[in-house]
Amino acid sequence: MRGIVAVAVTLVMLLVGCQTVSQPIEEYSLARAAIEAARAVQAPRHSPGYWHQADEAYRQGRLAYKDRNYSKARDAFLKAKMAAEKAENSARLIRQKTGDVL
Repeated sequence: MRGIVAVAVTLVMLLVGCQTVSQPIEEYSLARAAIEAARAVQAPRHSPGYWHQADEAYRQGRLAYKDRNYSKARDAFLKAKMAAEKAENSARLIRQKTGDVL
């Protein structure tokens, strides 16, 4: 009987000690918005390096999110957002320098 109680107490302690990570919904949304903004200024064409980084990180984030690996997804979405913003800014500068209308 003591063994069962000890096992039950141990399981409860393990469950209480586990830290759960919430879904990175805000990070997902912000990354998606940054990707769309970069696409709107033709970042894949004008800033392919940053665009590729953003697109790849966003893809990895979506896969991790689907697998419920929310910590990895959050990190990937943050990386995607930053790279997409760099791609957007770079594309805007290049288009402005070349006289391309935004």
